[in-house]
Amino acid sequence: MQSRRPQANIDLAALAHNYSRVKQLAPHSKVLAVLKANAYGHGMLAVAQALKQADALGVARLDEALALRAGGIARPIVLLEGFFHPDELPQIVASNLQLVIHHREQAEALLAAQLDAPVRVWLKIDTGMHRLGIYPHEVAALYQQLNQSANVQGPLRLMSHFASSDELDNASTANQLALFRQLTQGLAGEHSLANSAAVLNWPLSHGDWVRPGLMLYGVSPMADSAGADLGLQPVMTLSSSVIAVREVKAGEAVGYGGSWIAAHNTRLAVVAMGYGDGYPRAAGNNAEVLIKGKLQPIVGRVSMDMITVDIGTEPVAVGDKVILWGAELPVEQLAACVETIPYELLCNITSRVQFTYNNVAE
Repeated sequence: MQSRRPQANIDLAALAHNYSRVKQLAPHSKVLAVLKANAYGHGMLAVAQALKQADALGVARLDEALALRAGGIARPIVLLEGFFHPDELPQIVASNLQLVIHHREQAEALLAAQLDAPVRVWLKIDTGMHRLGIYPHEVAALYQQLNQSANVQGPLRLMSHFASSDELDNASTANQLALFRQLTQGLAGEHSLANSAAVLNWPLSHGDWVRPGLMLYGVSPMADSAGADLGLQPVMTLSSSVIAVREVKAGEAVGYGGSWIAAHNTRLAVVAMGYGDGYPRAAGNNAEVLIKGKLQPIVGRVSMDMITVDIGTEPVAVGDKVILWGAELPVEQLAACVETIPYELLCNITSRVQFTYNNVAE
């Protein structure tokens, strides 16, 4: 019997295709594949196991890195937020992890630590995003101190992060790149600046390492395009099934608050998917789903466990598959409907959703 439980189907062949697309765009750069936030909701360990070609893996926090090590991942892992407290450093050394250093206090704690072995350090410079990064006036001094420390495996790698590389007409990316080059001139070490949008839009930023995240999962980082427009394939298909079909009469209200009233006699499909599964509440009376190859509107509010879909006279029955997003209904389209970004939708999928993985390499 087919499960009625919502499912996220992860196509690892699409993941491999997207990685190849990164290499096509940046053939001379090494790849730091970003797997933070459970690989953008796709399942961190499974994605890490599939991306055997990646030169290194990037996560945000120590617990993510330790989960990968516990799962048997031996490749280089970079902590993109570094360490939060000096007492994490022994575990970082023992697990052979690499660190991003992004503020003076962090650097000073590393310099003062008593470590059993040196760690690889990526020195992050604030070139204009003003979130994390060493201030420009501190770069030369901190570079020298870290490069001379017995706690640091040299040479340092130098990095920054773009604020607006998804906006082709925004001058800030070119300005950030120029400042980075100015600050790092004459400093030994590999460079890394390009996130997904920069891999796609700013080839002069590719440098020694690129750091693709969202594009690996087949999703566009630009607001005006979908992944397919960029030669990418969506890795996740989110689906569920119809659990009831109901008739409603003209004038009858549907769902909490009666926010949708039938204009004429119609039929509704009740689908096992709600905000308890991570589907956005804002999709009510706003977004569409795909049933038997046809787009059908969500009517009424999104509930914790269910949505209702106006199917009219379409031959929809209990048990029919419902696509919430995937190749035929891009997640970027839903994001636009609910005025958010695809990152948020992907990362919000909850543990109630069953994950399946296709095209797993032997």
